[in-house]
Amino acid sequence: MQEVLTHNEVLTGVLAGAAELDLPGWYLTAGCVVQTVWNVVSGRSAADGILDYDLFYFDASDLSWEAEDAAVRAGRARFADAPVVEIRNEARVHLWYERKFGVPCPPHDSTESAIDSFAATTCCVGVRVDPDGRWRVYAPHGLSDVFNLVVRPNPVLAPRHVYEAKTARWREQWPELTVLPWP
Repeated sequence: MQEVLTHNEVLTGVLAGAAELDLPGWYLTAGCVVQTVWNVVSGRSAADGILDYDLFYFDASDLSWEAEDAAVRAGRARFADAPVVEIRNEARVHLWYERKFGVPCPPHDSTESAIDSFAATTCCVGVRVDPDGRWRVYAPHGLSDVFNLVVRPNPVLAPRHVYEAKTARWREQWPELTVLPWP
């Protein structure tokens, strides 16, 4: 995975910056990771079509918007020269998820449990760089679908319309994807 992701200089820059921010339980996750793989596998520029870079962390010690906003502001300063880096405290997701997506979200107990609930199993991937410089990959459903350009629904939390909206956009950008239907 590391050798493929290093083709995306924006992604590796965000990883380096995220390591400097040292947010608790952080991962660079979801679209920016899998879409980099799709781009490399399909012969595109590694950063092509990636709208943002999701940097998730988990800090249950303070669930206020002010605490999350402090992390967002620190990230905005650190990533001033990068494309959009979305920083979110996954300990707070249950506070706003239903308003945004129409279904309740139980509180997550880690960044990993948040990743487990993404709309497509293919996107349930996170990477980070540990203090010793070693890359850590979290992929509860494995990586074969990612490398084989297969998008599989994950109906544990996200509603069908979220999956279908994401996959419609992805099909336009990566027509070689095999998108499996919502069950």
